[in-house]
Amino acid sequence: MPVIVLLAAMGAFHGLNPGMGWLLAVANGVQERSRAAVLRALVPIAAGHAASIFVVAGLVSALQSVVATRFVAIGGGIVLVGFGLWRAVSRRHVGAPGLHLSAAQLAGWSFLMSSVHGAGLMLVPVLVANPPAGLGHTHGAGGDPLWMGFLATGVHTAAMVTVAGVIALVAYQVVGSRLERLARVDLDTVWAVALVGAGVATVAVSY
Repeated sequence: MPVIVLLAAMGAFHGLNPGMGWLLAVANGVQERSRAAVLRALVPIAAGHAASIFVVAGLVSALQSVVATRFVAIGGGIVLVGFGLWRAVSRRHVGAPGLHLSAAQLAGWSFLMSSVHGAGLMLVPVLVANPPAGLGHTHGAGGDPLWMGFLATGVHTAAMVTVAGVIALVAYQVVGSRLERLARVDLDTVWAVALVGAGVATVAVSY
């Protein structure tokens, strides 16, 4: 099976997971009572997912090894813990966003969930087994690890956000009214705890 098809299939699979962001996109739409808000939320969600994928895809493409991802995971875990603690300490000074997260928070949550779920690591077997030429290129940009990382990230993320977008729009149309009560939930504490917990777990499993 062509590598590009495998990358797209994995992206579509990730798009099915509500934890990857489509549920938050629906919640944003419900709170604003707008279908456009659902689509707007998908942009930072896709950006966060792409960032998580690119970190792994770029490193594996450049080094043809998963060794470097261990150091990235440890560093990322420490950053998550620090940011989570900052959120917890500064909670009294920051308005609780509820489920209506800002674009930066949506991107951060998407990056976090994609990293914790090992979204990028799922691509490792494909990327390691297939050198840059495996995507169908033989010369020029096809042999550039950076280009390989961008291409793998783009294909994967496009498939993910397409599937997530379809699900989010259908969910908003069918059951959006039932989710209105979620708009009253304060995710500020949950956000901070999730960041710290994910950071600790990421560092722990990297050793």
